[in-house]
Amino acid sequence: MSTTEQRVAIVTGAARGIGAATAVRLAAEGRAVAVLDLDEAACKDTVEKITAAGGTALAVGCDVSDSAQVEAAVARVAAELGAPTILVNNAGVLRDNLLFKMSESDWDIVMNVHLKGAFLMAKAVQAHMVEAKFGRIVSLSSSSALGNRGQANYSAVKAGLQGLTKTLAKELGKFGVTANAVAPGFIVTEMTAQTAARVGMGFEEFQAAAAT
Repeated sequence: MSTTEQRVAIVTGAARGIGAATAVRLAAEGRAVAVLDLDEAACKDTVEKITAAGGTALAVGCDVSDSAQVEAAVARVAAELGAPTILVNNAGVLRDNLLFKMSESDWDIVMNVHLKGAFLMAKAVQAHMVEAKFGRIVSLSSSSALGNRGQANYSAVKAGLQGLTKTLAKELGKFGVTANAVAPGFIVTEMTAQTAARVGMGFEEFQAAAAT
């Protein structure tokens, strides 16, 4: 596939974990990948893995909850890699706690990164997809969308992502754009390890609790 024919993908939260693995896989399958994360420098390892394997990647720093940053990031990707027609909404944070302990800021940051971020990213890329008459939007939901103890914020936002995804599919389908959500269970990542430490549990104990 020539550079001019390459599909361009944006993966949010791609500095590590699921996002990094997704970015590497997309590049291995021939896509040019914008590795997007809050800290552009943190994207370096993912970009290096892709380029070392002969792929094309661009590190992009962006707060997905900030509309101006999102618009600037998508414009940069379009200018440097080409019009993005693949979007993976993976950016996320965890602020787990029982309802009576959960602060308003714990609620807001999870809502802003996961749900507002997915909305802003989809809104910013949809024009490129509609023009190309091709688009793929994949958002990371979770099995926690059905409810999970200590995750009122996370469960609500992951359920919200499923509703957003259905709506995107209905609105954009006639333009050749598909929208899907995947809902993995517990995944061993740096983020889940940090959550275990924050709630004062050993990681193995935390994993066992998540499985029940």
